[in-house]
Amino acid sequence: MTATIPTQTLPEIIYPDSDGKPMSDNTKQFQLIVKIQGGIDALFKDSENVFVAGDLLWYPVEGDNKIRQAPDTMVVFGRPKGDRGSYQQWLEDNIPPQVVFEIISPGNRMTAMFKLFKFYENYGVEEYYVYDPEDNELMGWRRTDGQLNYIESMEGWVSPRLQIRFETASGDLEIYRPDGLKFLSYVELSRQMEQAQQQMEQAQQQMEQTQQQMEQERQEKELAQQKADRLSEKLREMGINPEDILS
Repeated sequence: MTATIPTQTLPEIIYPDSDGKPMSDNTKQFQLIVKIQGGIDALFKDSENVFVAGDLLWYPVEGDNKIRQAPDTMVVFGRPKGDRGSYQQWLEDNIPPQVVFEIISPGNRMTAMFKLFKFYENYGVEEYYVYDPEDNELMGWRRTDGQLNYIESMEGWVSPRLQIRFETASGDLEIYRPDGLKFLSYVELSRQMEQAQQQMEQAQQQMEQTQQQMEQERQEKELAQQKADRLSEKLREMGINPEDILS
């Protein structure tokens, strides 16, 4: 009788949703991350197969939960929108994020930034953008010939994938949509909505004033006509033809 050797079950690999690191080190970095992620998400709100995320762990290799990064913002073309605890590439038709953004904080070291660069280069990112708010410096790399190559001038650069334009001449990073509208923060959006609301209210008031003026003119014209009719009636009672007077 042959003994049956029990099959050893391998432990299930867990892919954590958090790496324990903060999303940002300061308010300015956080605001920029939210503005970029929200702006791109809004730009592609009607595109069902464009997934945009901020500070989401990306696992490019199945079976290895140590190989991972959480880009400040990442954009994936060809994947549906929806909530995810992490981006496990083998469950996403093996499509890597094509565009990645990182916002430098005072705590970022060059060694860490170089490791980030090599990670994004090794795992298929097509466009990689890094912004330093302290120095107002925007850097970018685009994949050509299988590697990320430095973009010499980022001022006015238009992302091939996103079709958004970058400007830093004002002293801050400004991003413009293909239709020319600028990416705005929530505060800027709120102010813009308040201004639009005020303009609508002013337009409504002007319309109401115009209608009131038109109604007043109509009433005055009607009164004038009534007076004219009464005068004509009195003249006829006196045997006078009103048309003879007017002719």
